[in-house]
Amino acid sequence: MNNVLSVNIRKAGYEADAPVIRDIAFQVEEGELVGLIGPNGAGKSTTVKSLLGMLRHVDGDIEVGGSRKRWAYVPEQPVLYDYLTLWEHLQLAASAYGLGESTFTERAERLLEQFRLTHDRHRLPAGFSKGMQQKMMLIVGFMLEPDVYVVDEPFVGLDPRATRDFLALLETERRRGAGVLMSTHVLDTAERICSRIILIDGGSVVARGTLAEIREQAGCAPGAPLTECFYALT
Repeated sequence: MNNVLSVNIRKAGYEADAPVIRDIAFQVEEGELVGLIGPNGAGKSTTVKSLLGMLRHVDGDIEVGGSRKRWAYVPEQPVLYDYLTLWEHLQLAASAYGLGESTFTERAERLLEQFRLTHDRHRLPAGFSKGMQQKMMLIVGFMLEPDVYVVDEPFVGLDPRATRDFLALLETERRRGAGVLMSTHVLDTAERICSRIILIDGGSVVARGTLAEIREQAGCAPGAPLTECFYALT
């Protein structure tokens, strides 16, 4: 297997002399879903911002692999333009991605139907519910079909059907060879779908590996839920 994302953050923060995270290193392989978990304030958001190039004060090395070396980011908080319709948001993203018209139309139509937003295409997303806005951001990310997805708290606002659709799309993309780094607080879902888990606390990695390896590092019994390991390690 080849790495589609390699992260080695020696230190990073919002001010030059005040690092928030240290020694965060991991890889995401083709077809792999890596869960990034930790309590509030542990450093998950700073890690994501660092690897996306959103912070000025980062000492580290980030490498995106894959055949096209392309990544897509799905933020926790939707990014909306007040006077653009849903379809116009998708057109803007397609233009930024450099997607051809026919490719854009096929992918956008398919994803709108899958997330049941076809009849909302000419509405302004500023008036959507939180869940509908989140589905729009997922569509924008999935349109690119990148080598790696970075997804931040994707389940916020999604109803059970939308969650099922999202997970099905993730599985399809993983079979295509895309890797996924997903930051989430939904530990029961992370336990079920993640290939490996990175647990951060106090700005550093405190455990990493498969669920079985996390249980061993936490001193938990075989079969213990991820939640129990989380409490033991943080």
